[in-house]
Amino acid sequence: MLIKACLNGGREPGAHPALPLSPGELAAAGREAVDAGAGALHIHPRRADGSQSFEPDDVAAALAAVRAACPGVPVGVTTIAWAEPDLARRLALVRGWTSRPDFASVNFCEDGALEICHVLLDNGIGIEAGLTLPNDARLLIESGLAGRCVRLLLEPDEPETAAALATVAAIEALLDTASSQAPRLLHGMEATTWPLLDEALRRGYDTRIGLEDTLTLPDGSLARDNAQLVAEARVRAGRGGYFR
Repeated sequence: MLIKACLNGGREPGAHPALPLSPGELAAAGREAVDAGAGALHIHPRRADGSQSFEPDDVAAALAAVRAACPGVPVGVTTIAWAEPDLARRLALVRGWTSRPDFASVNFCEDGALEICHVLLDNGIGIEAGLTLPNDARLLIESGLAGRCVRLLLEPDEPETAAALATVAAIEALLDTASSQAPRLLHGMEATTWPLLDEALRRGYDTRIGLEDTLTLPDGSLARDNAQLVAEARVRAGRGGYFR
């Protein structure tokens, strides 16, 4: 199974003492996360002021630094709409990436998801399909893209675990009906992070952990950094015999 480290996400600068923003910080955090057990990395490149960026130069700088520190480790980025709400501009920026990530996540609940997917495919970038709601899974299936994704992200946003798992079950039912063979990654956010990580382990799915999803360890204490979160996830996986 895969433990992917999500190093920074959309967290604001200062949200955590170890939140990596600059290319150098992302590289160091990525190296530590890989050493702790991460098999892939997900990053949100930033401008010099710490804000999220799809600008080709910012993406290239982040990718170059992380890849230099973590050779051979797959690195992905985001295409999240609120980092660039104008769809035409977002599409143009993604088309302009001169340094290409190994994969990019696409939120199927957002307008323009299919257009983003086709730009990624045209540029040889793998798609991680982000499925938050059952309608997202329906769109993915109807688009015919399910078989062309490197990974399907089951990422419910309900704040309570039971409700989140109910949404996951509805998404799974649709994917099962469609006989989708793409690997599934299950993860939560904030309060559901650790319960859904444990559920992912039980189901044999890939999972992810990092400061994008949570700032705390399972006992509620503040995590030191991304590496500590990954190390805890690996310990939990090892106890169940899921990760060796």
